[in-house]
Amino acid sequence: MTYTNQYKFNKELKIECEKCFGLCCVALYFSSSEGFPTNKNAGEPCINLQSDFTCSVHNNLRNKGLKGCTAYDCLGAGQKVAQITFGGHDWRQAPESANQMFEAFLIMRQLHEMLWYLTQALSLQTDHGTKVEISSLLDNTERLTLLDVDSLLALDVAAHRTKVNIHLKNTSELVRSKFRNEKNNPSRNRKANLRRLDYFGADLRKTDLRGADLRGVCLIAADLKGVDLSGADLIGADLRDADLSGANLTNSIFLTQAQLNTTKGNSHTKLPMMLERPNCWSK
Repeated sequence: MTYTNQYKFNKELKIECEKCFGLCCVALYFSSSEGFPTNKNAGEPCINLQSDFTCSVHNNLRNKGLKGCTAYDCLGAGQKVAQITFGGHDWRQAPESANQMFEAFLIMRQLHEMLWYLTQALSLQTDHGTKVEISSLLDNTERLTLLDVDSLLALDVAAHRTKVNIHLKNTSELVRSKFRNEKNNPSRNRKANLRRLDYFGADLRKTDLRGADLRGVCLIAADLKGVDLSGADLIGADLRDADLSGANLTNSIFLTQAQLNTTKGNSHTKLPMMLERPNCWSK
């Protein structure tokens, strides 16, 4: 068995808004308190969505304080639903299928997120047998993204995510153990194992976070300037307004562009190869 082509997934998981129908601007629930233009119900178009599915204020999102819009990343799910699942027929042309399209987008976004994490897990694993299993799961997940709309809507996403999470957790432990250096500094690792979930506004500049388990941790407005996050698992971590100036995230794992887009950083921040430096960051 050959391993899945990682380059293919890296390309497919990049957003191409020009191939989408503004699905994130319609299908999602918005709250003005979370950095969106106004409160909006799911299935209701954003007030800034134009007839050609472009955003009328796209170039001024940051200036308008619309952090929710700048942070969101569908990981390519929008164009997949628009061009593959619905064959290029948009919800305005076929309003009778609008609700199905919006529901399909929410499911596709989850599947593409799993593809993102599994692609990284595949590159990080060293055990041949485990790599084969992850590769097979990647291929299976991709096949699910190509289902017809009825089959996609009937999919048990939670059950599939459970299978994915097993491999993500095992890969996380493998990578983090390399950076925890348990034999040379056992006392440090005993502290690291006492998982704290809330670091809101915390000054972490002197905290050793190499190989840390930061899954789902609140790091809102945390001071991470110059911190080495090598081997740290950031899956689901809330990094809104966290200051990553000069931080080293090169070898951090399971970080997404959407998470990164909510942070502060500068030209000295080191990033994983698959992620791009947000335009809003300082020099």
